[in-house]
Amino acid sequence: MKLVLPESGHVVAEEVWVAATFYRRLKGLMFSSELPEGCCMYIRPCRSVHTFFMNYSIDVVHLDAKHRVVGLEQALAPGKIGTSFPNSESVIEFPAGSIERNALQVGSMVQFES
Repeated sequence: MKLVLPESGHVVAEEVWVAATFYRRLKGLMFSSELPEGCCMYIRPCRSVHTFFMNYSIDVVHLDAKHRVVGLEQALAPGKIGTSFPNSESVIEFPAGSIERNALQVGSMVQFES
């Protein structure tokens, strides 16, 4: 599955890892060595994240039920607790710098495609 911006067709991530079970959401990216460029982790349901037991910073995009961006966190450092944004129902974790590289902003729509 990949992640695209439907208005422009721009591919934000070529590979989406889905964390939808309790265990997968709990583990997330903990203890991983990196989140490769072109990949992201989609966590649902999820209102906020933490970066405990991580060795690298991540960008976090918060989505509402319609996959509209409602919050952005850039370069969330290891060992931190992220922000909880109103109406956030899921999050996407990216390698740090992805929000800026892909010009993601509050109000943007994203779409998951097979």
